[in-house]
Amino acid sequence: MAQTASNASQEPAMDPATREKVEAARNFTFHLLKGIKQIGMYRHNEARFPEFLARAQEALAEYTDRYGPLSLKVEQQNFMLHGEPIFSEDTPLPYKFFRDGIRQLIFRPGLTVQELVSFTLIALSEPERGAEDVMAQLWRAALEHLEYVMVEGFKMDEVSDQEVEVEVDKVVGYLYGRLKTNSDDYLRFARVNADDLDSKLDGVEQMRGLVVAGNYASDELKARLQKEISEEEGSRLFPKLVSAIFQVIEGGVDDTALLEDVFVQLLDAMLIQDDYAIINQLVLKMRAMAQRDTGGSIGKLLEYFVLKMGEEQRVMRLAEMLKTTRPRNPVDITRYIQVLDPSTVFSLLNALETIEVPENRVLVCDVLANFAKENPQPFVQRLEADRPQTVRDMVYILEKSDHPDRVKMFGLVLLNKNLAVKLEVMNIIARGRTPEARKLILEAINDPIAQVRMLAVRLLPEFDRDKAYVDLTRLMKDPNFEKKSTEERTAFYNALGSTALPGAISLMLQMLAVKPTLLNKKKVMEDKLLAVAGLAGACSIQSYKALQGVVEDKTQPVEILTAARKAMYQTKKILFGETAATEEA
Repeated sequence: MAQTASNASQEPAMDPATREKVEAARNFTFHLLKGIKQIGMYRHNEARFPEFLARAQEALAEYTDRYGPLSLKVEQQNFMLHGEPIFSEDTPLPYKFFRDGIRQLIFRPGLTVQELVSFTLIALSEPERGAEDVMAQLWRAALEHLEYVMVEGFKMDEVSDQEVEVEVDKVVGYLYGRLKTNSDDYLRFARVNADDLDSKLDGVEQMRGLVVAGNYASDELKARLQKEISEEEGSRLFPKLVSAIFQVIEGGVDDTALLEDVFVQLLDAMLIQDDYAIINQLVLKMRAMAQRDTGGSIGKLLEYFVLKMGEEQRVMRLAEMLKTTRPRNPVDITRYIQVLDPSTVFSLLNALETIEVPENRVLVCDVLANFAKENPQPFVQRLEADRPQTVRDMVYILEKSDHPDRVKMFGLVLLNKNLAVKLEVMNIIARGRTPEARKLILEAINDPIAQVRMLAVRLLPEFDRDKAYVDLTRLMKDPNFEKKSTEERTAFYNALGSTALPGAISLMLQMLAVKPTLLNKKKVMEDKLLAVAGLAGACSIQSYKALQGVVEDKTQPVEILTAARKAMYQTKKILFGETAATEEA
């Protein structure tokens, strides 16, 4: 059981001079915490760190110029000065120093803003995630105007191997007082005896040690308490805060700059907590108030707020959240982006590049499609990007936007060197069924890449069967057609058969009826295999009966019979829904 000794003596009331010192110190820590929050929000912009901490450095300089060095006692939950807590709100900052054994921090006159930045970054570091411990970082930084006093720890041999913890704040204060002496006896600090310590240990606040017994909180209890705290912060606390702010506005506030600062601070707080629902509620509330506001001040406030929502650092904060995890409420993210000004499109496109989760990319692209309707140029520019995923996203956005000139824009993608991107875009172009889209597909038949040519041939009949029949037969009569690979010629015949026109079926049947001679046996065999591929492409009752007739014609070579049988079963499966088992049978 823990043994605790408390100082029962009542502390005297604080005199005015001491209170002034405490308030001056609190002014410094207030601006320090504010600067820390801004650094957390703009962590990527290190050049602005001195700007964020400038007010804190000025407050510290004001204290040290008036009262000399600021010596703060480090406790687990707060910094103390004359027995008074200095931080006005909860912060993990003191515990980070306390955990590493630091019990006193002394800020000397002349502390520069750069030294304060270094101190702040050390305080924000996370040793549990790989950073050095605070003590090592302070030693390495060698801050000229910052001193610290630390305690390594104590162990009592008579308590076997059990660790004991003794509060030694007064010991540290006493030893530090010896170090500060103006005496020329520079060895005075080293001469400390037990009587000196005994005289200073009277009234030690508490002693903890030996064996601590009791019931630990269960994991279920911890989880329930954490859930209740989260609900209190998310479901009740912030809505109350927002309601209070709007009540103040409705009561009448003439300071527009103050309102702007309040809402921006609230926006940043919500972004840090990934609470986009509250932000959307703020926008809706301001819109409703702007409609009733005759002076137009609320409308200007709303415009300013929306512009701040779309600033690059805030958009990148959104992207950071979407990068690797799916949001709990995607609708809130969609509404947030929809509100943004069109001028934020470039920031949104840059943010899109960093998102790795496919579902989140689609979410952002769906909203960007609304911007592309009005101004497609930023998206068209990125169609020539080297990154395939970027090109796919831009094609998806332009297609989703239903812009009337989007097919012309896709023409740029057909110049892309990435084969997968070209093939994907060609399928998207074919959905358009417009003359412009057909023209692009027809031009792709002359592409230097065989895969692109074959896909273009297969897509051509999807626009106009009669025109496709004319174009394909013209291309097949070209003298260079026989020089193409067997795979590419098969694609032509398959596409010709897919027109299902009588002329195409008749051509296939004529080719299958040719009798080979000694000199043209190989050529006739190749033509018949192409004809079977053409009938398979037709996929109609007529082509099925024609294939059935080929299978029943035992005068045909084995290769033709095998190919015809396979094509017949595939056609039957498509037409009549036969299963794979039937096909194998």
